[in-house]
Amino acid sequence: MESGNTNGNTSRRDFLKTAGALGAGIAASGVAGMPRTAAAKSETLALNGGPKAVTAAGAAATKWPLFGDEETGLVAKLLQAPDYAPVAEFEEAWKAHFGCPHAKAHCNGTSALTSMLFALQYPEGSEIIVPDYSTWFPVVPMRFFGLVPVFVDVDPRTMNLDLEAAKKALTPKTKAVLAVHWYGLPCDLDELCAFGAENGIDILEDASHAHGAKVKDTWIGNWGRIAGFSLQGTKPLPSIEGGIATYKNRNDYELATTYGNYDLPRTFPEDSEYRKYQGTALGSKLRMHPVSAILARVQLRDLDARNAAGVAQMAKLNARLAELPGLEVPRCRPDVSRVYYSKNLLFIDEKKAGAPREALVKALAAEGVDILVYTWTLLHTYPVFTENKWWRHMPVLPQAVPGCDQANREAVQLAYFTSDQPELVEQYAAAFEKVWANRKSLA
Repeated sequence: MESGNTNGNTSRRDFLKTAGALGAGIAASGVAGMPRTAAAKSETLALNGGPKAVTAAGAAATKWPLFGDEETGLVAKLLQAPDYAPVAEFEEAWKAHFGCPHAKAHCNGTSALTSMLFALQYPEGSEIIVPDYSTWFPVVPMRFFGLVPVFVDVDPRTMNLDLEAAKKALTPKTKAVLAVHWYGLPCDLDELCAFGAENGIDILEDASHAHGAKVKDTWIGNWGRIAGFSLQGTKPLPSIEGGIATYKNRNDYELATTYGNYDLPRTFPEDSEYRKYQGTALGSKLRMHPVSAILARVQLRDLDARNAAGVAQMAKLNARLAELPGLEVPRCRPDVSRVYYSKNLLFIDEKKAGAPREALVKALAAEGVDILVYTWTLLHTYPVFTENKWWRHMPVLPQAVPGCDQANREAVQLAYFTSDQPELVEQYAAAFEKVWANRKSLA
């Protein structure tokens, strides 16, 4: 389902030069002297033997990750003199970039999130509210600590946790809400944090899709008590495999570090109660590989520019597509700076569009658009959450999740363009306009 694991020799300078040279605009008509819609309606769908609307090569547009000569040279140097120093160097670079007080690198995002759960030290039976439309990575590990995931609905136009659903799920056992920023679109963290403060519960962040996103000029990862990030190879900040977590307070940082790093308690201040666990740790061995740290540190330097390049492409394309009846883009507040993770998610309201989602997707694919129907398996339906042999305290399953169901009925996924692609953006837009102009034949 994910894409973009190929490496390339594109230099960072060339990439940023290309990213900075964003197209000046998109053509307003398909045929000279004829409005776009009329021109599109006059064309035969590729599905019916007509020419494809998309003819530009798409491989370069979706290429990810973008490793270059600098990473290659640094990794080669490490192989000649193996050392763990790159891990600490990456952590310091992360803290400097995002302005967070504490950060700990991990072997992957799941280990970062598992260490987060350990650091919280919640009593057994404590409940954590989680979106049902999410990944298992921060949720299954709750069983190791006697915690209880409480699954709630999402907003069907953001695919993020529905605050009203979270309010209804609140009980005296609730200790936290887990905010998951789905495919780079941040949750309403200001509202979630206000809800948490009002009720004396923590806000936690699974920021694995949203490196470099912001809400009200505050970085994702700096809102909650603890935030975990994946650095897997398809993520906005890729290191092939890796993770990092950020912590607002020293105690959480030291506990999470001690959980997965037997050799680091000695680095804590002299007054730390966790220094005595040097040599054994308190859980497992989860440290980041230094090769991953090298890749992540170099990639971090260009994160914001690369995010901006991709966001600009999707903004151009989606602005055009949003003009079509029944085609909607995810709702994003004006004070939110989103990013994208691997795909461009859109919604098709079949009633407003006047044709079935599957038929429209089939016609668009025939035109050369990289598009699929998008559905997500809801967490509460997995056996691990319904079998009591795995839990000391069973998860709380929802009776109904209409927001999740609507998202699955209406979502589609398009390719995410990681660099400036004016020709491809125009051809994608033209393909949609062509299909929409002829959609009655698909009904």
